[in-house]
Formats: sequence, C-alpha cells, structure tokens
Amino acid sequence: MELLDWIVIGLFGVALIGIIVWVLSQKEETSGDYFLAGRDASWIAIGASIFASNIGSEHLIGLAGAGASSGMAMAHWEIQGWMILILGWVFVPFYSRSMVLTMPEFLERRYNPESRTVLSLISLVSYVLTKVAVTVYAGGLVFQQVFGIETMWGIDFFWISAIGLVLLTALYTIFGGMKSVLYTSVLQTPILLGGSLVIVVLGLKAVGGWDQVLEIAGATQVNEYGDSMINLIRDNRDADFPWLGALIGSSIIGFWYWCTDQFIVQRVLSGKNETHARRGTIFGAYLKLLPVFLFLIPGMIAYAMSAKGNVMLNGELYVLPTADAAFPSLVAQLLPAGIKGLVVCGILAALMSSLASLFNSSAMLFTIDFYKRFKPETPEKKLVKIGQVATVVIVILGILWIPIMRSIGDVLYEYLQDVQSVLAPGIAAAFLLGITWKRASAKGGFWGLMSGFIIGITRLGSKVYYENVQGAADSLFKTVFFDTNWLFFCGWMLLVCLVVVIVVSLLTEAPDEKKIQGLVFGTSTPEQKAATRASWNGWDVFHTAVILGLTVAFYIYFW
Repeated sequence: MELLDWIVIGLFGVALIGIIVWVLSQKEETSGDYFLAGRDASWIAIGASIFASNIGSEHLIGLAGAGASSGMAMAHWEIQGWMILILGWVFVPFYSRSMVLTMPEFLERRYNPESRTVLSLISLVSYVLTKVAVTVYAGGLVFQQVFGIETMWGIDFFWISAIGLVLLTALYTIFGGMKSVLYTSVLQTPILLGGSLVIVVLGLKAVGGWDQVLEIAGATQVNEYGDSMINLIRDNRDADFPWLGALIGSSIIGFWYWCTDQFIVQRVLSGKNETHARRGTIFGAYLKLLPVFLFLIPGMIAYAMSAKGNVMLNGELYVLPTADAAFPSLVAQLLPAGIKGLVVCGILAALMSSLASLFNSSAMLFTIDFYKRFKPETPEKKLVKIGQVATVVIVILGILWIPIMRSIGDVLYEYLQDVQSVLAPGIAAAFLLGITWKRASAKGGFWGLMSGFIIGITRLGSKVYYENVQGAADSLFKTVFFDTNWLFFCGWMLLVCLVVVIVVSLLTEAPDEKKIQGLVFGTSTPEQKAATRASWNGWDVFHTAVILGLTVAFYIYFW
C-alpha cells in the first residue's frame, strides 16, 4: 500500500462520517423509522441496498475462491438472483398490505404466534452462526492478505482487522440505524462495481484475454465424466454439483433468500410505496447479474494466471496461494497505486454494509418478535434503545463464534450454501403455501416449519459427527442424512415439508376468512387489487423480461 492508497481510504472514511453525521441530525422517533428508514426509501436506494447488503465476504473471498477451485459450478446460486423479481411481483403486495415489520410477524398474521417464534429463532441462530461470523472471519482474512501484515503489537493481524471491522460497523449501525445502511450503500455500490471491473479488465490483460481463460479452464477436468471448469451444467453423477441437484438446490435457496429472508425483505419493506418496492427489486435484479463477472470470473482469471506459470505482476511471478486468496491477491499484486486504495474501500464498504444490515436485521427480529411481544406497552423510543443493545449482543456472539469458524478454511461459499440448504426448505414451504393456498392452516404452517428445522438440525449434526468419527458403520440413517448429495437432500426436504403442511392443514381447522384477508391469493378486495394494478406499468414488465432473457442467455453460453 502506497501513500496515494492511504489518501483514497482517508477520503472514503470522511465521506462515511459525513453520511452518519447527516443521519444523526435526522432523529428517528419510532422503531419503524430506526429499522425501516421511516418507509420512505426510493427504488434506487432499495436496489443499491439489496445489492450492497448481499455482496459480503462470501463473494469477495468465497465466490472468487469457488471460481478458482471449481470454475462456474457455484454460478447457479448467483444467477438465481432473478428470483428477487418474484419478491417484487408476487410477495410485495401481500407484505405491504399486512403492514408488518418482520417476516416472522407476517407468519403470525398468516398462521399463529408459534410459527413466528420458530422463524425468529431459526433466523437469529443462522445470522449469528453463519452470516455474522463468516463475514467477520473473511473480512479479517481479506485485510491480512491485502495489507500483507502478519502481526501488529504482537497480535495476529487477522484479529485486529476482524474486530476493528466489527466495532466500526457496530457503531455505524447503532447510531445511524437503517438510514445509515441505506444511504451509505448508495455510495458503496458504484465503488465496489468500479473497483471489481478494473480487476477483471487488468486481470484479462495480464493473462492474455478471455480466450486464454476459457482455454486453460476448459482443459481442467473436474470429474471423470468429461466436464471442465467452464461447464455450468455438469453430469448428474458429479459428486458435488449434479446438474439436476444444482438447479433444484439453488432454486430453493434462492426462493428462501430473495423472497422470505428478513435480511433482504427488510430493504424492500422500507420503500415509499408498492411501486418503489417493486422497482427496487427490478433494479436489484439488474445489479445481481454482475457478481458472476465481478467476483467469480476473477477467481478463474487468478487460476489461469497461476496455471500458466509465467505471468509477471509488478516484477513478481504470480502464484495463487490458496483458492480463497484469489480476489485479495489480485488486489494486492495487480492494481496500481490509488486504484488499489479505491478497491480496498470497495471491499471495506461491502463488508461494512453486509455486517450493518445483519446487525440491524437481527436487532429488529429480537426487538419486534421477542421483546415487544412480551412487553407490548414499551414506548417506541425504548424499543429503539433495546434494538441497539441487541445489536451489541449479536456483535459479541459473532466474535465469540469466530475461533470455531476459523476451522472452515477454504470452503466459505460452499459452507454457507450447505448450511442454507438445510435451513431454507421448511421456511420456503411455509411461505409458498401460505400465500398460494387458502386452506393452509395455522398448525399446518407451524409443523411445516418445525419439520424443516428438525430435519435440518439432524442433517447438520450428522455431518459434524460422521466427518469426525472414523470408520462409522453404514446404516439407513447415515445413507439418508450423510451420504445423500446435499443438493438432492435439499430438494427432498422441501417435498417432505410441503407434504407436512398439506396433510396437517387438511386434518386441522381451516383458517378464518377474515384473518387471511389480503394475505393469500384469491382473498384480496377489489380496492387492494386496483391499488396493486396501479403500481406497475409496461416499463416494469419490459425490464423484468430483459432480466429473465439475460439469465437464459447466461445459461446457454456456459451450458
């Protein structure tokens, strides 16, 4: 890092402080203001916030690492970003009408309080154990690579950068709330996109062009069935990414993440109205087409440069240390002074935005779904304070989990998708049938969630057990819960959860018509239908069609 890089980073810090000072001058009076920016966000702010919040360390480290190790295989999960359009077109009207602050709150309106509790618990556990800890862990790893510092003051620089990132982001979220996250992400998004684009361009120039990447990656076989790193669709016998399993698994995880996860939906619920919420998802879907090119392909470029064995960067032979070091090693060795500082700002911005959104969403879940339910008379200003305390607790829990997370090694992106593949099916089943089927009962929804949670925890527990116990005897349990490919397991799990919801619903009392008014297809009033119809026009349809067309084109090109 040179002086010019530090100057750029300093200017970026001043800009962040300016936004926070401005936000502090606009006092939030209610929990709705603190958590949802007063429900007055424009579509540009929503779309940029969705993208910036989604792009965390699993992309900067994990996705580039996946590109360097397995090629295009993990691109399925990124391209499923088109599913955010389902959120905008199908779910937003129901969420808006219910006037809820959280997704568990919506399930309470649709089903019962028990369903709300189960979803809140699953969400909080998954945030702390996967998203917060993994993002912080990867953040420490990035800055250790980029700055090239092993220790400082006798302490591992990983811990200094990781905890520094957490404290900085926590202060930023506690003082600014949702507004600081929304407005800062508008600043962060172009920096991140621009910085990553520079890496792609300079990387392709250094390796000898896209054809060279295709030639080297295409010559690298990934299984015994003739598939190479550039194949998105792989033989169904592939041990890791069979094509049918990849399509099913990525679709289920995509539906859960983009349409029902508090982390993403909270951005959309902060919209001024239904029009801005929907257009925010369309803008977010356009931006979501970019990560494959900005993060996964740089990993493939790093692999190609290292495989060539004769690429010199700044007078040094480029060698890829590990797959997960692909993106930070390109930043450190490929970029000129000034631009390197800008890209470091982009990385810091992405990590802060992702963490800030996590802290805020977690605090909101605790405050609205636990505290307010047991103390409904709590004043609004006190709720905001409780949310800030909850953020501090979540930060501490995330830091305490990091030592355990460090054993993950170089499988960050796959680890996250693996965990999400057992969390998603039960939640997806409850929301899908809750919105599309009037007969889905309160007990049906609850037991759909519970069956998903029980099966998912059993799968995770069996993975930990069988991977650490040598010579475990074969059994039906081991075959089902450990040996089954993780993507096919995800598909079967969704099927089981859907069956549970349907069977239990048919055996129990049907929901009251008035209770589900406006929350399920076929129950909207003429006024509600008219309001939804007035919220979109031909341009919204046109841009939706363009995004779907680009998604299909991507699959055709990398087939």
